Amino acid sequence: MTLEVYNTLGRRREEFKPLEEGFVRMYVCGPTVYGHAHIGHAKSYVSFDAVVRYLRYLGYRVKYVQNITDVGHLTDNADAGEDKIEKRAAAEHVDPMELAEFYTHSYFEDMDRLNCLRPSISPRATGHIPEQIELVGTLLEKGCAYEVNGSVYFDVAHFKGYGKLSGKKIEDLAAGARVEVHPDKKNPADFALWKKAEKGHILRWRSPWGWGYPGWHLECSVMAMRYLGETIDIHGGGLENAFPHHECEIAQSEAATGKPFVKYWLHNNMVTVDGVKMGKSLGNFITLKDAFKKHHPLAIRYFVLTSHYRSPLDFSESAIEAAEKGLRRIHNAVGAVRSTLAATAREGTSPDTDVAAAAPGTADDTAQKALIEEIDGFCGRFEEAMDEDFNTPQAIGVLSDMVRWTNSILAEGSVGRAVLEKVNDAFNRLGGDVLGIVTKELLGEESAGGLEADLVALLIETRTQLRAAKNFQAADDIRARLWEIGVELKDSPEGTTWKRT
Repeated sequence: MTLEVYNTLGRRREEFKPLEEGFVRMYVCGPTVYGHAHIGHAKSYVSFDAVVRYLRYLGYRVKYVQNITDVGHLTDNADAGEDKIEKRAAAEHVDPMELAEFYTHSYFEDMDRLNCLRPSISPRATGHIPEQIELVGTLLEKGCAYEVNGSVYFDVAHFKGYGKLSGKKIEDLAAGARVEVHPDKKNPADFALWKKAEKGHILRWRSPWGWGYPGWHLECSVMAMRYLGETIDIHGGGLENAFPHHECEIAQSEAATGKPFVKYWLHNNMVTVDGVKMGKSLGNFITLKDAFKKHHPLAIRYFVLTSHYRSPLDFSESAIEAAEKGLRRIHNAVGAVRSTLAATAREGTSPDTDVAAAAPGTADDTAQKALIEEIDGFCGRFEEAMDEDFNTPQAIGVLSDMVRWTNSILAEGSVGRAVLEKVNDAFNRLGGDVLGIVTKELLGEESAGGLEADLVALLIETRTQLRAAKNFQAADDIRARLWEIGVELKDSPEGTTWKRT
């Protein structure tokens, strides 16, 4: 199969072909840094992290740009209201840039804990004011914008393609419905490129039109084109930003360059709480820092990936707890494989269980090769799922099937080292490199310590082998002795888990 992505621009799934063979230029709208990141941010940035990871898994070199909005994003997401950062800075009695730096640091701290890869470049809007002023000047020269009382607006009537992303038509945009009614505008749908800074406005810069600051839409166009070129492969962001934010990005970028701005538009859906969008403005958000107090960060990542990036995700404590159980099943299997490999390395591989040493054509040789072929089958199914518009829920389903299969072959006890290495590599590549939910440290090991976890896993493995050999008394003795030293074992169809009592 080949990778297909759902392109919002054409409202259809298309085969993915980057502009330059082997190289992907990708831009994702980053956070406005006026508060701690919440679960809704995790939905967006974990989803696009999986996209970047899978593209790299396929062999592409990906230049991933994700901006930091530290100016110009107003409280009503349009052309009026207070700057979100200035408003929060005033409430906290700090300088706006101090606030922006604090929450930028907080954002990356949370993303690191979610195991999101750092973008190739994380440009700040305030660091690109000259380029933004230059783009406004270009649009004025081309007659696509006009200046009124120190502010500059884009004239949507001069761009025939306005609405092609969202499907909206200028004539259907009623005044007051998501567009600002402003006496300076020729058309209610016109949007601000540069806003005049009123008295007392702190975040402002000198421009040919007086003191002011950039519009929110302008920033992303400038930073995307500055680092990725006038036409880029993928632009990602929240579905709620398709209009007006991304629609305006297209209009101002293509009006300025005369070239297509983005080849593939990818939009992630939102997180809901009781069916209502989670967001800071609605006051129903849960910060990641609070969520991390109750749940492992990788469980939250797993929770996000159990929904397709284009599907809504309804938040509940029970859903996170279920995700943590699902992740633990995967980690238990990975831990068992790692422990078994470590044990065979210490003891030396037995020739009669090593496919590399088995006599060609023997029953054991055939059996071990069949196991390796099954692992290849799991990898193929995983790639098929991801090739279908990055279908992470199906990919996780494949991993779950591989977990059950792994538990069964470990219980049988005659697995060669080559098979163990193959399955371990598959878990690391599929669950680790692509989905980012399998890491060096597994659930429980952070608090228990790697050596302790390895020893318990080794005893669980030994107990599993004893049960398979119907030596139930010895298996029960291991459970009882572990209980005496504060370790409780719990058996399930997916395997055995443990916790401290």
